[in-house]
Amino acid sequence: MFNPRLTETLTDFPFARLNALLGPIAPPAHLSLINMSVGEPQGAMPSFARQIVADEIEGWNKYPPNQGLPDLNLAICEWLTRRYKLPQGLLDPARHVHPTAGSKEGVYIISTVATPHQKGGDKPVVALPNPFYQAYLGGAVLSGAEPLLVNANASNGFLPDYEGLDEATWRRLSVVYLCSPANPQGAIAGMDYLQKLIRLCRKHDAVLAVDECYAEIYTGDAPVGALQAALAMDETGGEDPFRNLAVFHSLSKRSNAAGLRSGFVAGDPGLVAMVLRWRTYGGPQIPFAVQKASAALWREETHPIETREWYRRNFRVAEQILHNRFGYFTPGGGFFLWLDVGDGEAATRRLWGEAHVKVLPGAYVCRETDGINAARRYIRVALVHDEKTTREGLGRLASVL
Repeated sequence: MFNPRLTETLTDFPFARLNALLGPIAPPAHLSLINMSVGEPQGAMPSFARQIVADEIEGWNKYPPNQGLPDLNLAICEWLTRRYKLPQGLLDPARHVHPTAGSKEGVYIISTVATPHQKGGDKPVVALPNPFYQAYLGGAVLSGAEPLLVNANASNGFLPDYEGLDEATWRRLSVVYLCSPANPQGAIAGMDYLQKLIRLCRKHDAVLAVDECYAEIYTGDAPVGALQAALAMDETGGEDPFRNLAVFHSLSKRSNAAGLRSGFVAGDPGLVAMVLRWRTYGGPQIPFAVQKASAALWREETHPIETREWYRRNFRVAEQILHNRFGYFTPGGGFFLWLDVGDGEAATRRLWGEAHVKVLPGAYVCRETDGINAARRYIRVALVHDEKTTREGLGRLASVL
């Protein structure tokens, strides 16, 4: 009756596993809950965007266009051009970008769009970093591909070594996922790393799918983007400079607008067109009010600076409290701590039972390779609260562990 890919290959979601782990444990009632397990920004979405949503009541009795409002698509192209210093007019709003319901929808869809029945004479392979965002695995499995998890450990700078895959594997690859800045470790892929991957994907007719949803949350220099890297290669040969490439962004982190469910895919026009076709048949249409608020958020550049400073303050607090423990490092981007506590599940239980702090075991966002879960020693801690709450939560963590 059920699709076995759902029942047999896709196991319980990490947060369902977390709830089952903590369910039998009663947290201390005298301490308030501090939830540092989920990457849900706790800052407020800018008031001007909230007002746009409130004011746009006329469009709720109409179906929005699947291809996105022209002004939203233009605002996305304008932002990409500013953020990644692309030539004015290079991006065509009708060809290079398409709005999605957050970046999650886009990164899921891309595997189902780009995976054929066979690749290299065999079952296609979709490669993803390990640890990984669950939507990558969902897209890989439900596209009918064989998922290939490539460990991203401290030894390789927390970036997967796709270049080290053998030729036979590359011939079967349909999609290669990358997250930069990475979730959970915050590693940032540099220009050289991205360009090598683009060349490999073009050579083997695979799609490089780069999740850049944390690109506006960084502690040092702004991360380079995959569109930027592709254009800098100057190897167009008359073809579109973004061929075999799709990047994904979201207002969730940039604008504290997770509930708005607004993001986009950009890159290869052929891929963008197929994502539109996919969504026309089954994807949710984004309400007019959300699209209009989104266009305003992509155009306003003050609030992301304030958001970045929010997280930088939290990392300064984390460095003060944890700088010489648990292999602490301040990541290049994102808003997670990736802490080596020896046993992630045991530490998670202790923090819940003794400190009323909820974190996520690293093993829950990672799968075994060669019989070993490379993240079993870790916990992921989301620094999404205000500075005071962050200080309290990390203080409790340090005192218990």
